Amino acid sequence: MAGTLSPWPLTSQGAKEHPVPTLQYLLRARGHSVAVDGVFGPLTDAAVRAFQREKSLAVDGIAGPDTWGALIVQVKRGSEGDAVRGVQEEFQFRNLSGDPSKGLAVDGIFGSKTETAVRGFQSALHADIPAVAVDGIVGPMTWQALVSGMLSF
Repeated sequence: MAGTLSPWPLTSQGAKEHPVPTLQYLLRARGHSVAVDGVFGPLTDAAVRAFQREKSLAVDGIAGPDTWGALIVQVKRGSEGDAVRGVQEEFQFRNLSGDPSKGLAVDGIFGSKTETAVRGFQSALHADIPAVAVDGIVGPMTWQALVSGMLSF
């Protein structure tokens, strides 16, 4: 629907592929040791539940709006680490070439290529959703648009 962000996905045990790797990177960024394998298995479930307990959220093992909102980490040029890998993973998900080497590298370093990708994504969103700032900073609105799968084909 034009003019609104897609809702945060409900992601729970048994889920595979997008947005599970991003969830796993964000859990790692928040201090939880989980493998980034794209499979929401028992270890990811345990990490989600532990995070929910830490943040006084409903402990249900489901990454929904409240959990995603608490998990996200604002990143921008110069940022490094697993939260940046989560952003880069989102752009790799949108890489339609079939060749991971042609997409944005998932290296955890928010440099010029990551900033260019983020600004391009924000510009495309801004055309329909004026509230989305084109600033190269991955804050709550940009994270939600990425994780919810907006502009993926």
